[in-house]
Amino acid sequence: MCPAYRIAVAEFSHETNTYCRERTHLHDFSIAHGTEIIDRNRGVLSYIGGMLDEAKELGATIIPTFAAAATPSGTIALDAYQQIRQELLSNVKAVLPVDAIALSLHGAAVVEGIDDPEGDLCWAVRNLVGPEVKIVATLDLHGNVTQHMADALDGAFGVNNHPHVDSYERGREAVQLISRLLGENLRTAIHVEKIPMLQPSMTTMRGPAAMVNKICHDAERQKGVIDCTYYHGFPYSDIPVAGSSVMVTTEGSRDLAAMVAKRVATFVWQHREEFRPEILTPQQAIEKALAIEGGPVIVPDAADDPGAGCPGDGTHLLKAMIEAGLKNACFATVADPEAVEAVHAAGAGTKVSLRLGGKHDDLHGTPLHVTGYVKCLTDGRFIQQIAMGRGSEQNLGRAARIQVGGVDIIVTTKRSGTSDPEVFLLHGIDVSRYKIVAVKSLNHWRAGFEHMAKASFVADSPGLSTRNLAYFNFTRVKRPIWPLDLDANYEG
Repeated sequence: MCPAYRIAVAEFSHETNTYCRERTHLHDFSIAHGTEIIDRNRGVLSYIGGMLDEAKELGATIIPTFAAAATPSGTIALDAYQQIRQELLSNVKAVLPVDAIALSLHGAAVVEGIDDPEGDLCWAVRNLVGPEVKIVATLDLHGNVTQHMADALDGAFGVNNHPHVDSYERGREAVQLISRLLGENLRTAIHVEKIPMLQPSMTTMRGPAAMVNKICHDAERQKGVIDCTYYHGFPYSDIPVAGSSVMVTTEGSRDLAAMVAKRVATFVWQHREEFRPEILTPQQAIEKALAIEGGPVIVPDAADDPGAGCPGDGTHLLKAMIEAGLKNACFATVADPEAVEAVHAAGAGTKVSLRLGGKHDDLHGTPLHVTGYVKCLTDGRFIQQIAMGRGSEQNLGRAARIQVGGVDIIVTTKRSGTSDPEVFLLHGIDVSRYKIVAVKSLNHWRAGFEHMAKASFVADSPGLSTRNLAYFNFTRVKRPIWPLDLDANYEG
């Protein structure tokens, strides 16, 4: 047990896809104040859930202040960020004095005119509380992190895994470090090593990203190293600070932090060609899936992942599935409130003709004219069951399951990435009995489906989360950068 330290908790979380045409406004954020933050995170496998549990074990007092989080989307409007910033600071100021502040951040937010809002916010908090109050942050591994942000902190803990099944553990580690900072009068140093590399989305369950994680974990066993995290970065943010990086926190030695970070970064750079993804069209992915004996075979819809800011109503993959005449296949989800309204009006057990999906833009596909059987209607609500956010309440708005030929399709009011089989179960679908399971998720699906999948083949197409980065017109990213520029160089 430690003394009853007072630890303020605050959150600002957004992953910004600057290629989205719409701005993200204040009403797009879910905002919570005070004890509402605890109510939302108690018993949940989230960053703040981990902070709460670790503080309880240590006997510290958590003081919840302000939290703002939004589904990945377009650039944040300046007035929205300014209000969030002002509210967060005023709520923190209202609970002073405190011994420490734990910030739940993302790292890939972009605001109109501000490329590094996390850096701006961290320094605003630092200037408010002064140099002696400890500030520790949790971050997403897709953060485009900066040294400017790190210099305002006493420690940072990036989620190590993709899918993000370890957010809870990083929250606990953040509070553990606060205990050391205060109890041992520990002084830390943080180094951010930038790599001239835009990494397409990749799992850490296997492959080169898994190898990098092992190197980072080995580094954390080195004397004096507190945390070593490889940040993949978010390649759909066209800003100068975008790209991969390694952040290392040490027990006071900046030289050690830089040495370890450069060692990891050098490994990443030397193996960069292994980070190139295989690009399959929807038709090719389906053909490969059908060639696998048994099921389920997972076919992720790579280019329309709501978890990367996409509209979630893309039709390229679904069109290919219907045209292939698939039997025993299912798809989740198509975000189409207009179709949901029509299906609910028709009622369960009826046949409906719809213009399904493709209403946001032509890039992600045009509407499909389908006739289907309405199997069931739901309220779109369920409790997350997977390790990534287990215990959190999910609300996709009114939803429905319609059957078009041999394809079961879940249509929702709100857009959402598909990471948990629970959304299928809500609609009476046991995915373990299906041959092909298509999901609007590039990698987070692995948190809920990997253990049952016979195989997986990513379907790529035009869209705002395509892994083919050559599709995008980068105008602000610092060049040269791999894989856009083959002459890019990193010397470590």
